[in-house]
Amino acid sequence: MNSNDNPFAAGQSGYGAQHVEFGGAGNGAAAPAMAGGPVASGELIKDTTTADFQQDVIAESRNQPVLVDFWAPWCGPCKQLTPRLEAAVKNAGGKVKLVKMNIDDHPAIPGQMGVQSIPAVVAFHNGQPVDGFMGAVPDSQLNEFIAKLAGASKGGEQEKALEQALEAATAAREAGDLNQAAQIYQMILQQVPDNAPAYAGLAGMLLDAGESEQARQMVEQAPEAIAGSTELASVKARMELAEKVEGLGDPAALERRLAADPADHDARFDLAQIRNATGDREGAADLLLDIMAADREWREDGARLELLKFFEAWGPTDPATVKARRKLSSILFR
Repeated sequence: MNSNDNPFAAGQSGYGAQHVEFGGAGNGAAAPAMAGGPVASGELIKDTTTADFQQDVIAESRNQPVLVDFWAPWCGPCKQLTPRLEAAVKNAGGKVKLVKMNIDDHPAIPGQMGVQSIPAVVAFHNGQPVDGFMGAVPDSQLNEFIAKLAGASKGGEQEKALEQALEAATAAREAGDLNQAAQIYQMILQQVPDNAPAYAGLAGMLLDAGESEQARQMVEQAPEAIAGSTELASVKARMELAEKVEGLGDPAALERRLAADPADHDARFDLAQIRNATGDREGAADLLLDIMAADREWREDGARLELLKFFEAWGPTDPATVKARRKLSSILFR
């Protein structure tokens, strides 16, 4: 697939969007790893150990579903099931993998998972156990089980591609390529109109550009499915803070008031609002934390409540939020 075929390809600026295939031709169906027949068993089937389980199963299941066959040499039904399971996996053409674990040699993992009888087969997808069965089931049930997992894999590939597109938009914004970011968000929304991160991303970019009225219209007209999302809540909080700042006055004058009277928490509070609005998040948080350190009861705990609004507007993973939360904890629990 080239960039002209790709619904998320937004130019060639180097952010990776041109490689995303979410919603494209073929609907994300998994292609065979080798043309002309079943994939070689060495690529799809292997034995694992307790030490290798993390890599062979947990990590690998993020690429495609992985079946774990818990067996033992003394288990008669295991000897019946395993060859048929291997054949079904090979015939699936690379859509699933099979990892076998001898529970006599490696009892820790099956013990942790509560495996009490064998043969037991557990399917992992995206790092988590998602399905399974016990006993030497018939071939028809095996094939149905694997077909179901292949369908989950297809949906997982689409989710992964969508995630990559959102990451590409974020990278473009951080690099200052706002046109690229906006195009990626718009292309995502053409495929998934109620995608909250993309919708809020566009609204947030409008707000950053000073188009507050357009941003407000986007928020008010958001699809019902995402109207209460955390992403849009963050944009709403930013708009509310921006409205507050408009009437706060001259920051230089507030600085002079603080220099003359360090206990002027009203000036410090207003200055925190202005610094937040101008992008100095750490500075804004530090001013509110200074109020809390000096007087926890000021304005009925107003500094802490305002800081929590900042956190909501910035998002929980923003570096300023993470740093300020640590400082807040040290004040609250000292």
